[in-house]
Amino acid sequence: MPSLVESPGMVSLLRHAAEERRSKRGGGGMFRMFKLLPMLTSGCKMVALLGSRPGKAMLADKAIAVTLFGYRRGRISLAIQEDPRSPPFFLIELPMHTSFLHKEIDSGLVKLALESDTRTHRKKLVEEYVWAVYCNGRKSGYSIRRKNVTDEERHVMQLLRGVSMGAGVLPCLSEKDTADGELTYMRGRFERVVGSKDSESFYMINPDGSGEAELSIFLVRLK
Repeated sequence: MPSLVESPGMVSLLRHAAEERRSKRGGGGMFRMFKLLPMLTSGCKMVALLGSRPGKAMLADKAIAVTLFGYRRGRISLAIQEDPRSPPFFLIELPMHTSFLHKEIDSGLVKLALESDTRTHRKKLVEEYVWAVYCNGRKSGYSIRRKNVTDEERHVMQLLRGVSMGAGVLPCLSEKDTADGELTYMRGRFERVVGSKDSESFYMINPDGSGEAELSIFLVRLK
Protein backbone atom coordinates (compact mmCIF):
# COMPACT_ATOMS: atom_id res chain seq x y z
CA MET A 1 0.00 0.00 0.00
CA PRO A 2 1.45 3.41 -0.89
CA SER A 3 2.29 5.74 1.98
CA LEU A 4 -0.24 8.44 2.85
CA VAL A 5 2.54 10.90 3.70
CA GLU A 6 2.90 13.78 1.27
CA SER A 7 6.17 14.94 -0.25
CA PRO A 8 7.61 18.29 0.97
CA GLY A 9 6.40 19.88 -2.26
CA MET A 10 2.86 18.62 -1.72
CA VAL A 11 2.87 19.84 1.88
CA SER A 12 3.95 23.28 0.65
CA LEU A 13 1.06 23.35 -1.82
CA LEU A 14 -1.39 22.26 0.88
CA ARG A 15 -0.21 25.01 3.18
CA HIS A 16 -0.48 27.60 0.42
CA ALA A 17 -4.03 26.49 -0.33
CA ALA A 18 -4.90 26.61 3.37
CA GLU A 19 -3.59 30.18 3.61
CA GLU A 20 -5.78 31.20 0.69
CA ARG A 21 -8.85 29.57 2.27
CA ARG A 22 -8.17 31.26 5.58
CA SER A 23 -7.75 34.69 3.98
CA LYS A 24 -11.07 34.27 2.17
CA ARG A 25 -13.17 33.01 5.08
CA GLY A 26 -11.42 34.77 7.96
CA GLY A 27 -9.80 31.68 9.52
CA GLY A 28 -13.02 29.96 10.59
CA GLY A 29 -13.47 26.44 11.85
CA MET A 30 -12.13 24.54 14.83
CA PHE A 31 -8.54 25.76 14.39
CA ARG A 32 -9.65 29.34 14.96
CA MET A 33 -11.13 28.23 18.29
CA PHE A 34 -7.87 26.47 19.21
CA LYS A 35 -5.87 29.67 18.50
CA LEU A 36 -8.05 31.53 21.01
CA LEU A 37 -7.00 29.30 23.92
CA PRO A 38 -5.72 32.17 26.13
CA MET A 39 -9.21 33.71 25.94
CA LEU A 40 -10.93 30.44 26.88
CA THR A 41 -9.32 29.87 30.27
CA SER A 42 -12.50 30.96 32.01
CA GLY A 43 -14.25 28.02 30.35
CA CYS A 44 -12.72 25.58 32.83
CA LYS A 45 -15.75 25.86 35.13
CA MET A 46 -18.11 25.21 32.26
CA VAL A 47 -16.13 22.14 31.19
CA ALA A 48 -16.20 20.84 34.75
CA LEU A 49 -19.98 21.28 34.90
CA LEU A 50 -20.46 19.55 31.56
CA GLY A 51 -18.33 16.66 32.73
CA SER A 52 -20.25 16.22 35.97
CA ARG A 53 -23.84 16.43 34.76
CA PRO A 54 -25.69 13.30 33.63
CA GLY A 55 -27.36 12.92 30.28
CA LYS A 56 -26.31 12.89 26.65
CA ALA A 57 -23.40 14.72 25.05
CA MET A 58 -24.00 18.18 23.59
CA LEU A 59 -24.11 16.86 20.02
CA ALA A 60 -25.10 13.22 20.12
CA ASP A 61 -24.68 11.55 16.74
CA LYS A 62 -22.66 8.80 15.11
CA ALA A 63 -19.54 10.94 14.57
CA ILE A 64 -16.29 9.82 16.18
CA ALA A 65 -14.87 12.04 18.96
CA VAL A 66 -11.16 12.87 18.60
CA THR A 67 -9.31 14.77 21.32
CA LEU A 68 -5.82 16.29 21.28
CA PHE A 69 -4.68 17.32 24.75
CA GLY A 70 -1.50 18.08 26.64
CA TYR A 71 0.44 20.61 28.67
CA ARG A 72 1.85 23.56 26.74
CA ARG A 73 5.43 22.53 27.51
CA GLY A 74 4.76 18.79 27.38
CA ARG A 75 3.90 16.15 24.79
CA ILE A 76 0.48 15.98 23.25
CA SER A 77 -1.82 12.96 23.39
CA LEU A 78 -4.38 11.70 20.90
CA ALA A 79 -7.58 9.97 22.03
CA ILE A 80 -10.23 8.50 19.70
CA GLN A 81 -13.63 7.52 21.09
CA GLU A 82 -16.85 6.14 19.66
CA ASP A 83 -18.59 8.97 21.51
CA PRO A 84 -17.53 11.52 24.16
CA ARG A 85 -18.80 9.36 27.04
CA SER A 86 -17.13 6.06 26.07
CA PRO A 87 -13.55 4.98 26.86
CA PRO A 88 -10.99 5.69 24.11
CA PHE A 89 -10.53 2.77 21.72
CA PHE A 90 -7.25 4.34 20.56
CA LEU A 91 -5.03 6.37 22.90
CA ILE A 92 -1.45 7.38 22.22
CA GLU A 93 1.05 10.02 23.34
CA LEU A 94 2.49 11.53 20.17
CA PRO A 95 6.25 12.19 19.84
CA MET A 96 5.74 15.94 19.57
CA HIS A 97 5.19 18.81 21.96
CA THR A 98 1.98 20.77 22.21
CA SER A 99 3.81 23.94 21.14
CA PHE A 100 4.87 22.19 17.91
CA LEU A 101 1.28 21.29 17.08
CA HIS A 102 0.23 24.88 17.74
CA LYS A 103 2.71 26.01 15.08
CA GLU A 104 1.41 23.44 12.61
CA ILE A 105 -2.14 24.61 13.27
CA ASP A 106 -1.04 28.07 12.15
CA SER A 107 -0.63 26.59 8.66
CA GLY A 108 -4.39 26.05 8.56
CA LEU A 109 -4.12 22.36 7.64
CA VAL A 110 -2.76 19.44 9.68
CA LYS A 111 -2.42 15.84 8.54
CA LEU A 112 -1.26 13.20 11.00
CA ALA A 113 -0.20 9.83 9.61
CA LEU A 114 0.49 6.89 11.92
CA GLU A 115 2.15 3.88 10.31
CA SER A 116 2.49 0.43 11.85
CA ASP A 117 5.17 -1.78 10.32
CA THR A 118 3.88 -5.15 11.48
CA ARG A 119 4.42 -8.66 10.18
CA THR A 120 1.10 -10.11 11.31
CA HIS A 121 -2.49 -9.01 10.67
CA ARG A 122 -4.11 -10.96 13.48
CA LYS A 123 -4.85 -7.78 15.42
CA LYS A 124 -7.26 -5.06 14.50
CA LEU A 125 -5.55 -2.00 13.11
CA VAL A 126 -6.29 0.12 16.19
CA GLU A 127 -4.83 -2.61 18.42
CA GLU A 128 -1.30 -2.28 17.02
CA TYR A 129 1.17 -0.96 19.59
CA VAL A 130 4.15 0.63 17.82
CA TRP A 131 3.55 3.52 15.43
CA ALA A 132 5.74 5.79 13.34
CA VAL A 133 4.21 9.27 13.46
CA TYR A 134 4.31 11.86 10.68
CA CYS A 135 2.92 15.38 10.81
CA ASN A 136 2.37 17.20 7.52
CA GLY A 137 4.79 14.88 5.75
CA ARG A 138 7.61 15.11 8.30
CA LYS A 139 8.52 12.22 10.57
CA SER A 140 8.20 13.11 14.25
CA GLY A 141 9.32 9.80 15.78
CA TYR A 142 7.75 6.68 17.25
CA SER A 143 4.98 6.15 19.80
CA ILE A 144 3.48 3.20 21.64
CA ARG A 145 -0.29 2.97 22.01
CA ARG A 146 -1.49 3.06 25.59
CA LYS A 147 -2.72 -0.26 26.95
CA ASN A 148 -4.05 1.36 30.11
CA VAL A 149 -5.36 4.85 30.75
CA THR A 150 -3.31 6.90 33.22
CA ASP A 151 -4.89 8.90 36.05
CA GLU A 152 -4.21 12.11 34.16
CA GLU A 153 -5.78 10.81 30.94
CA ARG A 154 -8.78 9.54 32.87
CA HIS A 155 -9.05 13.01 34.45
CA VAL A 156 -9.21 14.65 31.00
CA MET A 157 -11.75 12.15 29.65
CA GLN A 158 -13.93 12.64 32.73
CA LEU A 159 -13.95 16.42 32.38
CA LEU A 160 -14.81 16.23 28.69
CA ARG A 161 -17.39 13.45 28.76
CA GLY A 162 -20.18 15.96 28.09
CA VAL A 163 -18.33 17.86 25.34
CA SER A 164 -18.66 16.86 21.69
CA MET A 165 -16.47 19.61 20.26
CA GLY A 166 -14.56 22.60 21.51
CA ALA A 167 -11.18 23.88 22.64
CA GLY A 168 -9.90 25.42 25.83
CA VAL A 169 -7.90 25.04 29.03
CA LEU A 170 -8.65 22.37 31.63
CA PRO A 171 -7.92 22.38 35.38
CA CYS A 172 -4.81 20.35 36.15
CA LEU A 173 -5.02 17.13 38.11
CA SER A 174 -2.57 18.46 40.73
CA GLU A 175 -0.61 21.63 41.44
CA LYS A 176 2.71 20.05 40.48
CA ASP A 177 1.43 19.57 36.93
CA THR A 178 1.27 23.34 36.41
CA ALA A 179 5.06 23.40 35.96
CA ASP A 180 4.49 22.27 32.36
CA GLY A 181 2.04 25.09 31.71
CA GLU A 182 -1.68 25.01 31.10
CA LEU A 183 -3.45 21.79 30.17
CA THR A 184 -5.02 22.52 26.78
CA TYR A 185 -7.40 20.45 24.69
CA MET A 186 -9.10 20.44 21.32
CA ARG A 187 -11.97 18.05 20.65
CA GLY A 188 -13.76 17.66 17.34
CA ARG A 189 -16.30 15.45 15.60
CA PHE A 190 -14.73 13.27 12.93
CA GLU A 191 -15.96 11.17 10.06
CA ARG A 192 -14.43 7.68 10.17
CA VAL A 193 -13.61 6.01 6.85
CA VAL A 194 -12.44 2.38 6.88
CA GLY A 195 -10.50 1.71 3.68
CA SER A 196 -9.51 -1.86 4.54
CA LYS A 197 -8.30 -3.92 7.48
CA ASP A 198 -4.98 -2.08 7.07
CA SER A 199 -6.14 1.52 6.72
CA GLU A 200 -8.52 3.91 8.43
CA SER A 201 -8.96 7.65 8.05
CA PHE A 202 -10.55 10.27 10.27
CA TYR A 203 -11.63 13.65 8.88
CA MET A 204 -12.63 16.57 11.07
CA ILE A 205 -16.17 17.83 10.54
CA ASN A 206 -15.92 21.62 10.50
CA PRO A 207 -18.42 23.38 12.79
CA ASP A 208 -19.59 25.60 9.91
CA GLY A 209 -20.03 22.56 7.66
CA SER A 210 -17.85 23.96 4.90
CA GLY A 211 -14.34 23.62 3.55
CA GLU A 212 -11.77 20.85 3.59
CA ALA A 213 -11.09 19.03 6.84
CA GLU A 214 -8.62 21.14 8.82
CA LEU A 215 -7.34 18.05 10.63
CA SER A 216 -7.05 14.57 9.13
CA ILE A 217 -5.67 11.45 10.80
CA PHE A 218 -4.55 8.34 8.92
CA LEU A 219 -3.82 4.94 10.47
CA VAL A 220 -1.94 2.63 8.12
CA ARG A 221 -0.53 -0.86 8.57
CA LEU A 222 2.25 -1.42 6.07
CA LYS A 223 2.32 -4.72 4.22
